[in-house]
Amino acid sequence: MKKLIGNAVVGQSGGPTAAINATLAGVIRGVLENVGDGAIKTLYGMRNGVEGLLEERLVNLNELFADEKNIDMLEHTPAAALGSCRKKLPKAGENDAVYEKLLAIFKKYNIRYFFYIGGNDSMDTVAKLSAYTKGHDYEMCIMGVPKTIDNDLVVTDHTPGFGSAAKYIAVTMQEIIRDCAVYTTPAVTIVEIMGRDAGWLTAAAGIGLAANGIVPDLIYLPERAFNKEEFFEDVRAVLAKHPNVVIAVSEGIRFADGTYVCEGFGIASTDAFGHKQLSGTGKALEHAVKAELGCKVRSVELNISQRCGAHIASATDLAESVTVGRAAVKAASEGVTREMMIIVRDSTKPYTYHVDHSDVSKIANQIKEVPAEFINARANHITKECAEYLLPLIAGEGTPAYAQGLPQFFIID
Repeated sequence: MKKLIGNAVVGQSGGPTAAINATLAGVIRGVLENVGDGAIKTLYGMRNGVEGLLEERLVNLNELFADEKNIDMLEHTPAAALGSCRKKLPKAGENDAVYEKLLAIFKKYNIRYFFYIGGNDSMDTVAKLSAYTKGHDYEMCIMGVPKTIDNDLVVTDHTPGFGSAAKYIAVTMQEIIRDCAVYTTPAVTIVEIMGRDAGWLTAAAGIGLAANGIVPDLIYLPERAFNKEEFFEDVRAVLAKHPNVVIAVSEGIRFADGTYVCEGFGIASTDAFGHKQLSGTGKALEHAVKAELGCKVRSVELNISQRCGAHIASATDLAESVTVGRAAVKAASEGVTREMMIIVRDSTKPYTYHVDHSDVSKIANQIKEVPAEFINARANHITKECAEYLLPLIAGEGTPAYAQGLPQFFIID
């Protein structure tokens, strides 16, 4: 594709993370560093993703971030500063009016570059928009920019946003383990961690295997069928060794027949993409252990704090997020289109990586699970190899600036 001259639009979609704004900051930096001589003149931000774009709710990011201090603050601000959405675009041929409207908006604002920051469902949007524009007489560069705490996008080694969530979980588990160790009364603490289909976040609870040896007694991931009887055996075995059992479980663990452990204990619902909204896994197991063993049991659900804990973000994650955002702009300005940016790990010890890109149509709607070699034979913990793979991603502390004891965040009004 020849070099296109025009404007760009960037949006954020799906669940927020502590680093999604760092990726946005990278896109902004990439554009501002090349304004004038570059292919991109004005960068617009779409409020609430494609949902806001369809309503032409745009903000001029060149003007808003002319001050470097604002970009610095944005990098350490959790959640999606532009707002997010979970709007699912129709399949090609089902409702072309939506795509026709988007194309009309692109032409109206002379938008030649489209950057969409998000996870699997967002890449679905990028893939569909890419497929539609490919067959129409309007040249554009459309780029997927990854983010998701779930770390479930294929091809890329890991996703921006995951490292900070993993750090929050790893640190919180260290603190919970310390708290639970003070009593001699037999007790079981079950910590429920996000993860519908992939157990990467729950695996992060065991990062201590590669650091200080302090980890939960048991870890259960959705990649392996959950066996209730084996679970009770595992808990009894740990109680025989010490009085305080700490267990990490993915919200998405399910029985061999595919039934989620939490079903029947929480409120069943689905989102716009047809995904079950899971809750109550920890509580379900709490009741089960209480009934079976009769000891003291409590459950803890980390919930959204996993994805918005900017006060303990991974410095490595934030730096990579900015780098990926910048690289997306560079690639697009050089004619790359219909691709998603990816992180390629070159080495784990020492940790090194580089950024590349890959066909988004081969990434969207695929799930990258925790591999077999990262899960122990009993399926009740992770391996040291897994912990060593995860450890570099949580390195460093990317804390925001504070004023009067509270963090300073950048808010787009």
